[in-house]
Amino acid sequence: MRSLVWFRGKDLRVSDHAPLRDALAAGEVVPLFVLDPYFFAKERAAALPHRMQFLLESLARLAQNIAHLGSRLVVVAGKSTDVVPALAAKWRVDRVVAHRWTEPFGRERDRRVEAALKVPFVLYEGELLAPPASVLTGGGTPFAVFTPFSRAFRVQCAVSSPIPAPRKISRVPDDVVADEVAIPTLAELGLADNPRLLEGGERAGRDRLKAFLAGPAASYVPDRDRMDRAGTSRLSADLKFGTVSVRTVWNAAKDALGGAADQLAKFHDELLWREFAHGLMWTRPELLKEPFRRDFAGFPWRTEPTQWDAWTAGETGYPVVDASARQLLAEGYVHNRARMISASFLTKHLLVSYREGEAHYLRYLTDGDWAQNNAGWQWSAGCGCDAQPYFRVFNPTSQGERFDPLGDYVRRWVPELAKMPAKYIHQPSTAPSEVLAAAGVRLGVTYPRPIVDHAASRARFLKVAKQHLGRAG
Repeated sequence: MRSLVWFRGKDLRVSDHAPLRDALAAGEVVPLFVLDPYFFAKERAAALPHRMQFLLESLARLAQNIAHLGSRLVVVAGKSTDVVPALAAKWRVDRVVAHRWTEPFGRERDRRVEAALKVPFVLYEGELLAPPASVLTGGGTPFAVFTPFSRAFRVQCAVSSPIPAPRKISRVPDDVVADEVAIPTLAELGLADNPRLLEGGERAGRDRLKAFLAGPAASYVPDRDRMDRAGTSRLSADLKFGTVSVRTVWNAAKDALGGAADQLAKFHDELLWREFAHGLMWTRPELLKEPFRRDFAGFPWRTEPTQWDAWTAGETGYPVVDASARQLLAEGYVHNRARMISASFLTKHLLVSYREGEAHYLRYLTDGDWAQNNAGWQWSAGCGCDAQPYFRVFNPTSQGERFDPLGDYVRRWVPELAKMPAKYIHQPSTAPSEVLAAAGVRLGVTYPRPIVDHAASRARFLKVAKQHLGRAG
């Protein structure tokens, strides 16, 4: 049997790869990657610079790994819906195998490919720990609240061990020919290299996993929310692109933290939140366009361009909000606590739609995952599934004082405040003039004054939300 193994950007690895394993067991293997213009056209690549850099690095590493194992990754350009059926027929394969995608546009692509193929198209689970939306309530419906979902997952699902990487991949058959192309460089896509991004590829991802489990994992519960500490796994981009499988991460954490139940449970919960978000996207694909809570439909969001520009550039006068904005642009990542603070500020202090923030983050995040990004933004805005209550409005100053107590996170990303004492670094506008002078800070010149007042903005949002939700109810 000849199998076409279609690598598709979410499984850029050779270990724990069920389609590859089964193809090897069945006979001849043709590894394929398609440079689809949906992502790789210059104008599309420019819209996701950080993800594209990580993707290209990971794709190059995948090609190297396959070559090391004795085969080659066949890379072609074109629309997947045209290319895959055409090559499957030309190469006389007996089936096409791949990992399933959750997002609606990926599902539509697969529907069209399957309809055009003359051979079976077999999709495997691999993006998630369990098939999307397979964990159900006692009534047989998907969960709408995370905590009972996480409890049910642990009862209903047994996470199996990951599949070892193959020791050898048979060479591509001689009659498999195509108009192969080289993996493009960043320069060829009109992008500049950003040395501050995480390194892509399976080995780099595995190294990150090992480093996390050998260090920060032991104090994950107290440190995960500390913006000034390296207390998180930094595996989100690896999970997004599948350079390391979520099953590998789940089991490795279980092995390493077996004696630290609290740390393991909290870390596993973060992986289960990912499952939860993808399940939502599977059952409610319309969430990419509308709020989960229908009473938020038509919410009177507003956009004041000057305030939007200040938020995206990190010039709001609220140091944690500004640090998060600058971190996003600089390294394609934002600490999760900072994401929540920044999202709350945009949607509630500035009354800007979560969809605007969602799109901005999706453009610049290296780990830009449609399901998780959408779920997180809707949670922060109060309109999502299991959402933060709409009436809870984060105070960015007190959040900074709690989760960046000495101001180290702010100092790193807002260097004009580097000499501010910890007492005032999260609220420089309240510092005495002599403190500002000693720190070299001139409000409105070297660092902006707050663009909105916290108390007044909070009161405005609550009034608008109460009026709208009252009518909607």
